[in-house]
Amino acid sequence: MLIKEAKKITGGLSKPGKMPGPAYNLPAWVCQTGQKLAKIEGTPCYGCYALNRGRYRFSNVKAALQRRLDALESPLWVEAMVTLIKKHKYFRWHDSGDIQSDKHLKNIFEVCKQTPETLHWLPTQERQYLPADPEAVPGNLIIRLSGSKVDGPAPKAWPWTSSVTTKDENRTCPAPEQGNQCGSCRACWDKEVDNVCYGKH
Repeated sequence: MLIKEAKKITGGLSKPGKMPGPAYNLPAWVCQTGQKLAKIEGTPCYGCYALNRGRYRFSNVKAALQRRLDALESPLWVEAMVTLIKKHKYFRWHDSGDIQSDKHLKNIFEVCKQTPETLHWLPTQERQYLPADPEAVPGNLIIRLSGSKVDGPAPKAWPWTSSVTTKDENRTCPAPEQGNQCGSCRACWDKEVDNVCYGKH
């Protein structure tokens, strides 16, 4: 499949400035768990940047997010995503948005299997879609279950997690010291790192 055709089918990839590779984002307004948490003070989703801030407020960005959401139903979505991702070493799923269904996650697994040279990272609040056996996840994909409370403990229901803190001494993500860039850090993609703790922003 040609890249131009793949972009048309999928809505294209996003390019977060801080990341070492591209990403794929969906509308935060369709996050199933995140929409509930966004209304609760003290959760990482409260005051969500992808709902209320920056570029995400622009109509053209909202339209692009909607196109990507609609694209999930295309029978060519997996093939098109593989075309766009396969030459990248690192990939992030959902710099905004989250897993939408069992089928959505199954299709992500298939994309990962067909891009074995790429390391994939998927943060999620949607624990209801996670497989019962973590070994069912493709080896080149790490799913990090996100904590639901700022300054709260990391989740215990999954081997790889992330949490959010307001305390610098608890933060393990080095981005704030690196111009909000990943730099050489790849902890989010590393299965040897059980939990990544981000600063609240």
